[in-house]
Order: sequence, then structure tokens, then C-alpha cells
Amino acid sequence: MTTFLSGLRRSLAALAFASLVFMALAFVPQAASALSPSEMLDDPALEERAREVSKGLRCLVCQNQSIDDSDAPLARDLRTLVRERIEAGDTNDQVVEFVVDRYGDFVLLRPPVNAYTIALWVAPTLVLIAGAAGLVLTIRRRRIAATGPTAPGLSAEEEAALAKILERDRG
Repeated sequence: MTTFLSGLRRSLAALAFASLVFMALAFVPQAASALSPSEMLDDPALEERAREVSKGLRCLVCQNQSIDDSDAPLARDLRTLVRERIEAGDTNDQVVEFVVDRYGDFVLLRPPVNAYTIALWVAPTLVLIAGAAGLVLTIRRRRIAATGPTAPGLSAEEEAALAKILERDRG
């Protein structure tokens, strides 16, 4: 039991350390935008809208970056497409809908909750619940193994019957 608890403490300490490192890295400045000056729109308000839309669209090559942060040629093409649609007078939602119609929900960095993506939204919670249940079961099994199984006591009738049997065997 003592070794289990010390192992659990070490695991929790390692998890806490990893969490601190992750949080510290979250404050490290992100990479500069891959947007080149030639791609930028002349109107600052339109450019701001284009940047807002671009940050919500996934680079289909990199898959973990927005098209605003990616240097991939496809991301550059998508940034250009976004700016063309905005210059043509589309709203932000219309531009996103236009891109999603061509590439599917996968192009969104935050996919919507629907029948196709429900597993993406539910899976993390299920994994946490399963992990917690596994941890509880493991702790219970180790406690039982350490203390040994406990047998239920005999009732008064069973004790009397056992006493009779033992007397017969002795006598």
C-alpha cells in the first residue's frame, strides 16, 4: 500500500510539473503570421475581417495551424480566396460557408457539434471518466489484495449446525 501511494504521489507530481510546463509554454509568443504584405488588403477594416476569418480556418496541409499562420501554398490560396470574397462584399459567415462548402467541416479549426463530429466533442469526457473509473477499480483491488478477502460471518443457525458436526467428529 505504501509503495502504491508513493507511486501515486510521484505520478501526480509529474503530472503537475507537465501541467506547469504546458501553461508556461502557452505564454511563449506564437509564431508570426505567414501573411505576406502583398496579400494584405488596402482597407484596414477589410483586412481585419479577413484576418479574423483566416484564424478560424484550418490549413489543410499543416492541419494544426490556421491558414493565417501557415506557409503552405494551399493556405496562401485560401487566404487569397478569403480576401477576394470579402472584397466582393461577402459577410464573414458567408466567406466561411463558401470555404466549408468546398472543403467540408474539416477546414474549421472549431468544428460544429453535429452527428458527424459528436465523437470529437464527447470522446475526451468519456476518456476522463474511463480513466477515473479505472483508477478507482485499481485502488480498490490493491486494497483488497493488501488486506485479504473478508468472509461474511456465520449466522447463529450455521454456527449451531457447525458445532453439532464438530461434536460428532470428536465423539
